Amino acid sequence: MTERKSTTGYVHGFTDEEAARLDRQARFLEYKIHDKLPFRRARKLLEVGCGVGAQTEILLRHFPDLHVTGVDASPDNLAAARGRLEGASWADGRWHLLASDAGHLDLQAESFDSAFLCWILEHVAAPVQVLAEVRRVLRPGSSIVVTEVQNATFFLDPYSPCTLEYWRAFNDHQLELGGDPFVGAKLGNLLGAAGFREITTKVRTFHLDNRRAGERAEFLDFWSELLLSGAEGLLEAGKVRPECVDGMRRELRDVGHAQDAVFFYSFVQARAKVW
Repeated sequence: MTERKSTTGYVHGFTDEEAARLDRQARFLEYKIHDKLPFRRARKLLEVGCGVGAQTEILLRHFPDLHVTGVDASPDNLAAARGRLEGASWADGRWHLLASDAGHLDLQAESFDSAFLCWILEHVAAPVQVLAEVRRVLRPGSSIVVTEVQNATFFLDPYSPCTLEYWRAFNDHQLELGGDPFVGAKLGNLLGAAGFREITTKVRTFHLDNRRAGERAEFLDFWSELLLSGAEGLLEAGKVRPECVDGMRRELRDVGHAQDAVFFYSFVQARAKVW
């Protein structure tokens, strides 16, 4: 019998600063991730890896007839999510948070009519098992939406060698922790292996140059925050040198001021159904 791999850490760390960053990230990318989600007729949605509740809040705001059950393995994340959702009076009675291993959900079969996973499978060692568990608790005809990273697509101009060195170390560290920074391209296969049908994938791309200078500047600020959120862990693990992090800071600042700067990154959103 093959030994089941396990995830041994979270590359960004669990801090108040990281919780705030996740909130900003959710709002910043909302227009890309939540575009025309198939949940208009859904009433009971399962969100696996709800984290600090940033995506949960958006789902409840977009779909006023929806009840969301958010699952996460981190008590700190769930406490942050609870605080966030309790502050949204319009969401009263429409959410429930549950501490659970995503690969072994403490939920009854066929108890939900929709599911949403966002930036979670990149941190999971056994994504097919997680998706199979989600399928088990979904009723026939239910829709699932999975949004994931594809970190091999990252590109910056002007050329930024320290940033690329850091990015390689970032991805290697995530792999060593049991995650997968390239899982986005694999979503079709993973959903098929878990038994889902009618699988579609869409590559969502940020290609920002002089034609969208304002958005480019905003996105470079966002991306710099994302990269630096992993710096402490990478330094502690000896994966990068302090000089590399300092060099990356300089390069990102220089790219932000470059007249002909280019930023390119793609992620993947998959949709499927249970039959």
